[in-house]
Amino acid sequence: MAHLQAGHTSALAVLFDRYHRLIFNIALKFVRDVGEAEDVMQAVFLEIFQVAAQFDPERGTTRVWMLQYAYHRSITRRQQLAARKFYDSVELDEAKDALLQPGDVLVASQETRELVAKGLASLTAAQRRVLELAYFEGLSMREIADRTGESLPNVRHHYYRGLAKIRSVLRHEGSVTTQMVHKGAANARA
Repeated sequence: MAHLQAGHTSALAVLFDRYHRLIFNIALKFVRDVGEAEDVMQAVFLEIFQVAAQFDPERGTTRVWMLQYAYHRSITRRQQLAARKFYDSVELDEAKDALLQPGDVLVASQETRELVAKGLASLTAAQRRVLELAYFEGLSMREIADRTGESLPNVRHHYYRGLAKIRSVLRHEGSVTTQMVHKGAANARA
């Protein structure tokens, strides 16, 4: 930072090499989109370059100073994206990947809706709320804990138990439905 403050622009490259992955990962956790996280990371380094003179080593390390910029820019960008309804569309593949694991049975569209509805109905109110906040509002576990007033371990508990219940319903009911389809096809051939 001292070199950057002294006008040595090549010092920015050193900072970038050292901290770009960290800044990117922080941004990605907030904005949940690779392209947007890259934009935030670039904005952070550009701003650091522009305001390098404000850095005071007596108030903290370079890393902490950069992390503060990363957190603030990421939160601001997330709010901007939310205001533009960026997070309102849930990608079907993301939802499917989140609920299904290898070996899970996939069924037709109407049956899938019925199975998911049955799985959601099996959840406790707390589990359902946590899953809705995570998947439909894109909140992190910590953000969910802050919003609901529950502890972070409780939020994680509700999240993983809820997913396990939905997976269980999908596996059990999906395999029953698949067995019924296979029996119906066998009877039709006979």
